[in-house]
Amino acid sequence: MDRINLICLGVRDMKKSLAFYRDGLGFATSCREDNPGIVFFQNKGTRLELYPLEELVQDINRIAPPSVGSGFSGITLAYNAKSKEEVDTVFRKIESIGGTIAKLPETVSWGGYSGYFQDPDGYYWEVAYADSWKFDENDMLIIE
Repeated sequence: MDRINLICLGVRDMKKSLAFYRDGLGFATSCREDNPGIVFFQNKGTRLELYPLEELVQDINRIAPPSVGSGFSGITLAYNAKSKEEVDTVFRKIESIGGTIAKLPETVSWGGYSGYFQDPDGYYWEVAYADSWKFDENDMLIIE
């Protein structure tokens, strides 16, 4: 078991989250509905899924579903850019579609350039770049 095929985000408002990812960020999906029961995005690499939060906790355990907190879960998602300019472009896009900027991009302690935003459900995304990064033919970060 050495790969992650799918990341599922439990969302409170499917219509709002779908608009954020599909219409705002341009994530590719065959879904044309505005308020579907589930959405899969055909992004490169690991796939992203949106699923109603209350249904997700029931799917995990119908008898004793996990409680949904309002604090930081300790999980972030990441987009690895190929330039500082690309990082800045993503943040301009986030601002234009009403995303929440948690930290504007800046040069960080590990030598890269990074910032964080939150999606409509508060999930944190890091958008980062480093001069030393290399990408494979599928635009996936090569980790050596």
